[in-house]
Amino acid sequence: MEGKKKLEFNIIKNDPTDGHRGFGIGSLSLENVSPVFVDVNEGEAFVDIGAMHARSSVEKRVKFLPNREDVPEGAKPYWLVWVTIDRKEEGPYFAGVTACEMTVNKEARRGYKSLPEHVNRLDKSLKRHIIVDHMDAKSKKILADFLKSHDEKMWELSSEELKKGLAAE
Repeated sequence: MEGKKKLEFNIIKNDPTDGHRGFGIGSLSLENVSPVFVDVNEGEAFVDIGAMHARSSVEKRVKFLPNREDVPEGAKPYWLVWVTIDRKEEGPYFAGVTACEMTVNKEARRGYKSLPEHVNRLDKSLKRHIIVDHMDAKSKKILADFLKSHDEKMWELSSEELKKGLAAE
C-alpha cells in the first residue's frame, strides 16, 4: 500500500474571467473537471489529464477513425468519463459524470471515437448531467469503485441518480 501512488483529481484551469471585466464572460471554466479512463479489459480506472486535449496515454500515436467498423480487429474498449466536481454546504461531490465510448488498437495505431460526442459529453458534465446508462455493467462497477475509493464522502454526497446509474445489476 505504501508504494502505491494515490490517484487524484486535478485542477486544470482557473476562472477565465478572473481579473477581467468583459473578456471571457460566458466561457466555461474547466477548473473542476477531470477525465477518467475506464480500461474495461484491465478492470481499472485512472485519471489522465492529457485527455483534455486528446493527448492521453491511451490516445497518443493513434489515428482515430469515425467508423468503429474501420478499426482493425483486436481493439481494446475504453470509456472516457468526464467527472465534474462541485461543492455544497456539506462538502464537495461528484456533480456531473458523462461517459464516452472509445476503442484503441495500439499495434495498428488506429482507434474509434466520436469527437463530437466527446465534446458534447464534456459540456454535459460541466452542466451537472449524469450520462452513464449506456455503459456495460462491468465498466459501471469499475467507475463506481474508483469514485468511492477516491473519496467516500464525495460519493455519499453525490446524487441518487449517479449512484443508481452506476449500480451494476
